Amino acid sequence: MNLLSYIFVLLAAMLWGTVGTTQTFLQAEVSSVAVAGVRSAIGGGVLLVLALFMRKIKFKTWSWKWTILAAITIALFQSLFFTSVRFTGVALGTVVTIGSSPVFSGLVEWAIWKRKPNGIWAIATALAIIGCVLLFVNRGGASVNPLGILLALCAGLMFALYTNCSKQLTEKEETLPAVAMTFTLCALLLLPFSGDGVIWAFDNQNLFPMIFMGLAATSVAYLLFLGGLEKISSSSAVTLSLAEPLTAALLGVFLVGEYLSPTSWVGVVLLLGGIIVLTLGSRKTREE
Repeated sequence: MNLLSYIFVLLAAMLWGTVGTTQTFLQAEVSSVAVAGVRSAIGGGVLLVLALFMRKIKFKTWSWKWTILAAITIALFQSLFFTSVRFTGVALGTVVTIGSSPVFSGLVEWAIWKRKPNGIWAIATALAIIGCVLLFVNRGGASVNPLGILLALCAGLMFALYTNCSKQLTEKEETLPAVAMTFTLCALLLLPFSGDGVIWAFDNQNLFPMIFMGLAATSVAYLLFLGGLEKISSSSAVTLSLAEPLTAALLGVFLVGEYLSPTSWVGVVLLLGGIIVLTLGSRKTREE
C-alpha cells in the first residue's frame, strides 16, 4: 500500500479546509453558487490550458461518460451543500454532508463495484464521524430543518458518487487532464445559475481570494485527491476527506481567533484518530 497516496488525499482535504476561511475575505453579497462556479472555472480553466498545451487531451477517444458524470455530481454537491447550509446553518450542514459522505461512498462501492469495505475502514469512519459531530456540536446558528437535512444528505451522496466516478475516470485518463475537463464542465454547469456573473471576481477585494481558491483549493487539491485516489479505495478517500472540517476548525482557532470547547477538542482528537487508524491500519493490512 502506497502511504504517499494517503498523504496526497489528506493534503487535498487540508486545502479544501482553507476555503471557509478564505471566503471570509470576499464581499458578503456574492452568492455561494457564484463563488463555486468561478472557483471551478479558474481551477479547471488553468489546468485545461496546460493540458491542451501538453497535448494531454484527445477529444475523440476521451472518456466522456465518466467526465460528464463527475462534473454533474461535483456541481450538484456544491449547489446542494451551499443550499443546505442556508436552511440548517454551517455547523449542522457540514456535519450531515461531510459525515454522511463516507457511509454513502462505502455503500456505493459495495452496491455498484461489489467491493465490501473492511473492518478497519468501518472503525476509522465511525471514529471520524463521531469526531466531526463533536467538533461542531456547540457551534451556534443551527436549525434542524428537514429540507436542509435532506439537501445535506443529498450533497453527501453526490460527493460519494463524484469520488467513485473520478476513480473510474482516472483509470482511463491521466490525472491532470481529468481534473481540467471535470472542473471546466462543472463551471459551465454552475455559472448560468450563479445570478452574480463573474465581474465581481475582478474586484480587488475578491480577486486574490478567488485565485487562491481556484488554484490551490481546486487545481492543486483535486490533482492531489485524484492522484491519491488511483491507489486507494473510494470509501477510504472519502473518509480521509474528513480532514477538511478538521482543518477549517483549526484555522478558525489559530487564524481567526475562534473558540473551541473541550467537547470540540475531543472531536479533533477522534477525527485525527480515525485518520491515523485508516492510514496506518490499511497499510499494515495490505503488507500482511
